Amino acid sequence: MARMYSRARGKSKSSKPVKKVQHSWLRYQKEEVEQLIVKLAKSGQNSSEIGTILRDSYGIPDVKVVIGKRIGGFLNENKLDKKLPEDLVNLIKRDIKLMKHIEMNKHDMTAKRGVLITESKIGRLVKYYKANGKLPQEWKYNREQAQLILS
Repeated sequence: MARMYSRARGKSKSSKPVKKVQHSWLRYQKEEVEQLIVKLAKSGQNSSEIGTILRDSYGIPDVKVVIGKRIGGFLNENKLDKKLPEDLVNLIKRDIKLMKHIEMNKHDMTAKRGVLITESKIGRLVKYYKANGKLPQEWKYNREQAQLILS
């Protein structure tokens, strides 16, 4: 099946190994990894940045194998997660950046299409998060308020 906006059909990506075992060469125990996650979360990192730092700097390939939970679940359990979900924040940042670009380049039709696509993605994601209870039912996306929240 094709992608929604690009009509591409590829699935090229890196994939994790099928076997979910803790490797013998891993130097960190469960408690140490949990402390690292808490430290990184308190320093302002989001869950994907925490996973990348743990992989690249500490040599922990898969946090779920070590602590038994995903990073987002662990942050949620310890009440360290952010108010808005990470993917929604990234889409809002993209929308703000595109609107700043359009203000400078009024005839850029490709960017205008990008704004439409990004706003529809935001709408679908908000609908999903409202249905799952991660956002309040009265939450509504407003670009001016989003600029204030994210800056």
